[in-house]
Order: sequence, then C-alpha cells, then structure tokens
Amino acid sequence: MRWDNLVENPTTAGDTALFGTSAVTTRTFDTPEFRGITFHEIRARSILNRVPGASRMPFEWTVNPYRGCTHACVYCFARKTHSYLDLDTGLGFDSQIVVKINAPELLRRQLASRRWQGAHVAMGTNVDCYQRAEGRYRLMPGIIAALRDHANPFSILTKGTLILRDLELLRQASEVTEVGISVSVGFTDRELWRTVEPGTPSPERRLDVVRTLTDNGIGCGVLMAPVIPFLGDHPDQLRATVRAIAASGATSVTPLVLHLRPGAREWFMAWLGEHHPYLVRRYERLYAEGAYAPKWYQRRITRHVHELAAEFGIGPADRGMPRRIPMRQEAEPVEPEPTQLTLL
Repeated sequence: MRWDNLVENPTTAGDTALFGTSAVTTRTFDTPEFRGITFHEIRARSILNRVPGASRMPFEWTVNPYRGCTHACVYCFARKTHSYLDLDTGLGFDSQIVVKINAPELLRRQLASRRWQGAHVAMGTNVDCYQRAEGRYRLMPGIIAALRDHANPFSILTKGTLILRDLELLRQASEVTEVGISVSVGFTDRELWRTVEPGTPSPERRLDVVRTLTDNGIGCGVLMAPVIPFLGDHPDQLRATVRAIAASGATSVTPLVLHLRPGAREWFMAWLGEHHPYLVRRYERLYAEGAYAPKWYQRRITRHVHELAAEFGIGPADRGMPRRIPMRQEAEPVEPEPTQLTLL
C-alpha cells in the first residue's frame, strides 16, 4: 500500500511520492500538546475496512480515522502500518499522524449503501481513535452519530479519557443498538507506564473512565493488555492490577500477553536494550519462535488473571440489546477498502 491508495482523488499511477499530491494537507500546531507533531490531512476514499479472513479477530469490519498515534506505546503492533506509507515506524509513528478528515461523512455514506448489511464495526483496534489528535479534529462524534442513526452495532477500545466527551452520544447509541466499550489497562505500575506508554493518560485516569461509564449505565470491560513479561507479570503486579480493575466497576477483564510483530519488535527491543539490557537475552529466548510468547506462558498468565478476577468478583458483561433500524436512504454502493488488522 502507498499513500495514493488512501486518498479520495489519487494521482496517476506513476506518481509515487508520498506527499507529492494536492490531496494531502500537512499541518503543524504550535501548542504544547502538539509540539513536534505533524498532521497529514487526507480525504479518504473509504473508511470501512474489511478484516482479512485469516485474522483471529472476532469482528469483520473496522473504522480507523487516524494512522500513527501520539500515545507512543513502545510495543504498539500498528507501527508496521506506517511503513506501508514509507513513514518511519519508530519516532515517525509517534509524531507523523495521518488524519482522515472526511471520516464521518464517508462512513455515513457507506452505512447507507444497499450493499452494507449492518455488521459489527470495531474501532480502536489499530491505533487509538481517542488519541490527542481527536481533541482537535473531533471525528468521533460524527462517526458515533452515523452508527447511531443506522442502529449499527459497534465497539470501541481505547486508552484515552477523551471518550467521556462523547458520553451522551454513546448513551443514545446504546438505546438502539449493541455498543461495546473496553479500556486498555495492562498494569498499574506507574514507573512502567511512564516509560512504555509515555503519551497515554495514567492507568488511574483510564480506570476513572471505566468507573464513569459504568456509573452512567454503559458497561465497560478492561482489556488487560499488554502483560509485559518480566516487567509487569509478577504475581503482586497482576494482583494489584486486577484489584484496581475490579474497584473501577469493570464488567470483565481480559488478559493479553505482549506480542512483538515486525516493526514493533525492533522498536521495543531497542527500548529494552536501553532501559533493561539485562532482559534482552531473556526476551530473545521467550520470543524465539515468533511474535507471540509461548503457549505455556500465555496460559499461565491467563489462568492467574482469571483466578484473581474470580476472587475480586469481576464477571462477564451482558451488553446484548435489540437492534432497531430506522428507514435508510438509498445510496450508491461504496466499495470498502481492505486492510490488515490485529489487536494491540
């Protein structure tokens, strides 16, 4: 994939320069929260992305209004996707943010297509749709409103507290369709948080989001991800994290061990060599077979977290609701674009 494949009016096939097209507007903002960040605004051709059939994901369609993420999580699997646009997967992923400025209107049009069957749409599974850029571009209110108006089921996974801005829209959507919200909190260790997730709200603030959502009648689960081997997997750390998740009122907790795909692996291992060089060889052995930790390790973590969840009384959520679909306006079919996807 290259840049012109994303834009609404692509240039000729021979023009392969990344930003050599009038369809892209590049901006920087001289404000403290955006200092050092470059935004590349595009009008995308499609916003509903089909998940490859071989994917392990329990959903088939996603919406990603942004590429790149100022959360700057050193382990983020999505770093590799920046290379598809000839962008750097390290600091470039953290500071070169692609913004699909027409995402709400485009989604509304695609949902109205006679070819669209109302499948579940997942958001936040590539990069966070409530990263800092959302505070300026405000794409999510229009996206949620479109899904609400078509009674289309959806889910959101986020580390951002900005989701609370859209609480009323989420409440309205939950009245007509199934809405699933999950917040990602892999650990509560503040020292670990500051080094591996430097651009995110603190774990405590994220758990406040869970508490606020549940207090307002919107069930919210926690994806306990990633559990980071040798840094965040001590039994005392797991217990402290699950206890805090339970105290927030989360409807469920789902552990997920760190995985290191190409792009993320190189960046994470460079970080590990700088901050914890004594762990480099252990990681090389643990991840010698590929991107995922061995099954025995994953099972051990999952079993321990499930035992702690039972101890602290965290049960599964029941978010299923009848779907009431209003009359749709007819529109011409819009062909969704394919995309690769994994979770976290």
